[in-house]
Amino acid sequence: MTTTTLTPAQHAILAKAINTSGGKIDWFPDNIKGGARKKVLDGLFNRALITPDGEGWCVAAEGYDALGMPRPGLNKMRIGQFEANLDQIIANAEGATAATSDPELEAAVAAAEAMWVKPRTRENSKQAEVIRMLQRPEGATIGQICAATGWQAHTVRGTFAGAFKKKLGLTIVSDKPQGGERVYRIA
Repeated sequence: MTTTTLTPAQHAILAKAINTSGGKIDWFPDNIKGGARKKVLDGLFNRALITPDGEGWCVAAEGYDALGMPRPGLNKMRIGQFEANLDQIIANAEGATAATSDPELEAAVAAAEAMWVKPRTRENSKQAEVIRMLQRPEGATIGQICAATGWQAHTVRGTFAGAFKKKLGLTIVSDKPQGGERVYRIA
């Protein structure tokens, strides 16, 4: 639980609103006028202690919490038998030991958690397609890669320099046959 530090003016405004007008802010200390009044309201609003109320402001639930006062409108009726049974089921489940838990469920959870740790690779991504093209013995030209991926030429060159060379550590070599287009390969 965090405590909210209020200025004396903020504390007075919230307390007066809660105690006298049912949470509607309609009073300010005499020394808080004009721009200072707006700054105090902005400070309260930015910290979610007040909310707009049509033509004015009212104290939000967090404002009641900041003063340590009970929030209005909370259902103070006793809970029914269904809710009591539900609370008991939740309490029993939270207190269950590993011996009473479902081994199949535990295995499924462990498998899912193991998948979260590993980075996922996509074999059908455009990046994977470009790498496959560059691994071919004949390599690939910028034009061929653009046609296969829908990328523009500057995007292909940027991918070579950034994702392939810097991030993946691939060595890309190129050669230009006499009168032909430059061909790129992974060395």
